[in-house]
Amino acid sequence: MPTYAAPLREFRFLLREVLAIDRYANLPGFADAPAELVEQILEEGARFCQEVLQPLNGIGDRHGCTRHADGSVTTPPGFKEAYKKLVEAGWPAIGCDPAYGGQGLPHVVSLAWNEMVSSANMAFGMYPGLSHGAYEAILHHGDDAQRALYLPKLVSGEWTGTMNLTEPHCGTDLGLLRTKAAPQGDGSYKISGQKIFISAGEHDLAENIIHLVLARIEGAPAGVKGISLFIVPKFLVNGDGSLGARNGVSCGKIEEKMGIHGNATCVLNYDEATGYLIGEENRGLHAMFTMMNVARLGVGLQGLAQAEAAYQNAVAYAKDRLQGRSLTGPKNAQGPADPIIVHPDIRRMLMDAKSFSEGARAFVFWTALYGDLLNKSPDEKVREKAGDYMGLMTPVLKAYLTDKGYQAATNCQQVYGGHGYIEEWGMSQFVRDARIAMIYEGANGIQGLDLVGRKLAANGGRAIFAFFNELDQFIAEHDDDKAMKPFIDGLRAAKDQLQEGTQWLMANGMSNFDNAGAASHDYLHLFGLTAFAYMWALMAKAALSAKANGADGDPFYDAKLKTGRYFVERVLPETAAHLAKLKTGSESVMALPAEAF
Repeated sequence: MPTYAAPLREFRFLLREVLAIDRYANLPGFADAPAELVEQILEEGARFCQEVLQPLNGIGDRHGCTRHADGSVTTPPGFKEAYKKLVEAGWPAIGCDPAYGGQGLPHVVSLAWNEMVSSANMAFGMYPGLSHGAYEAILHHGDDAQRALYLPKLVSGEWTGTMNLTEPHCGTDLGLLRTKAAPQGDGSYKISGQKIFISAGEHDLAENIIHLVLARIEGAPAGVKGISLFIVPKFLVNGDGSLGARNGVSCGKIEEKMGIHGNATCVLNYDEATGYLIGEENRGLHAMFTMMNVARLGVGLQGLAQAEAAYQNAVAYAKDRLQGRSLTGPKNAQGPADPIIVHPDIRRMLMDAKSFSEGARAFVFWTALYGDLLNKSPDEKVREKAGDYMGLMTPVLKAYLTDKGYQAATNCQQVYGGHGYIEEWGMSQFVRDARIAMIYEGANGIQGLDLVGRKLAANGGRAIFAFFNELDQFIAEHDDDKAMKPFIDGLRAAKDQLQEGTQWLMANGMSNFDNAGAASHDYLHLFGLTAFAYMWALMAKAALSAKANGADGDPFYDAKLKTGRYFVERVLPETAAHLAKLKTGSESVMALPAEAF
């Protein structure tokens, strides 16, 4: 059966040596998170994930969730007890505002915890993960009374939260939604309609579920301009925080899915349920995107998390499984065959996964640190850059990490050969669970369109030009460093190709929008590869510095540099193919008439 060990050394390397978060000790949250405390938190979190959550991963996959005749839902065996332990230990609160009972740790630290949870048990992790999205939306867009009423219980994990966007006839095109909100004259609304694909929509883990629901108030404008956001609790909440009557929302069905069986993905029926407007009328999408952006970063993390778990198990199998002999002579002369890790093609798949996971983790943490600076830095210019970067990087993180995370999980399954296809080995679960991450919170094709259609042009291209300038400055600072040469040369080539692709889009995308659409996938992947090249250069710099300052005998740094060289030499050249494809435009993509398909 699969196992999981939290990559604590990787976390320590990124937080301390690459990102050097101690330099932000003057900022809120960071001041309360010295290195020793962070280490203790992550070690305890690793123990919880490894001992409590990971053993339930296969159980959740096999048992799934059960809907009963009364519409109630029970989660897989062990989930309820594990969730109780999660809440008692205070894990849902680590990154939340202390004003509502949170621990206020930096987001970049809580992200490490989230990765461990998702690697150990992705389906379980979605229950508290979605609650955090609801917390963020109410924190930023709710009024004082709403924050006081709902946030303490969401922060503690006593209540959970959901986001309700999709309807049977509309997913991405939310302008088509039909859920209605009728004003009642007392500040409340009656919400009627149906939502589908609602993760954690009904369950037995918490005493209440706070649904955040998109709906259209009677008489509102058509399309996305007329959408509002509402808080619709499963149980109505009295003014003192106690629970009142059952609300008019029920689970009509649990979806039968390819993966994440341990999470209750529900059809929710709203039958004149009582709801409360959050934020302004007809500004629901603005408020919902607070949840979506948090969720998209988390979904990118899921791509990394499933790749990491699959990789760890594939490495163990490759070292143990004896098949054939090394092409350069026996390596296990006393045995009947060599372990398959001696074979170059097995190494290729493992190195692809390893170089992806380590680069992805650096990219997520690096971006999350900018999220912390956006919320905590007193410097207006720093906050501006951080906001620009968060907007620019979010679609890249979500789509690139889930595309490549799924590919890595599939390759790690391939390492097992026929055993990877057999359920008892557990590798197919990583593949099946990873697959949804490419779809939900905005399918990856939509992320590409968002990147080329909105994010590049925002504020006159300020974000992308700032990123190019940062890369140019880093290259100039290290151009004469011989030890850094492979990483600097790779970064320079990728940056030049990304810049060329950006210029092509600026010249050709506006004159024919299909050109931008046809180029979006390849441009996003070109961007992802370039960001990874930068992350590997940053990690190489930190590893070389550690070796020069007394850690020359530590194999961790040698492995880091060799993995980085693999990425630069064997993965990064894909940038050229992406650039060539995006520059062909849309003609061949759109040439075939629909009836010819």
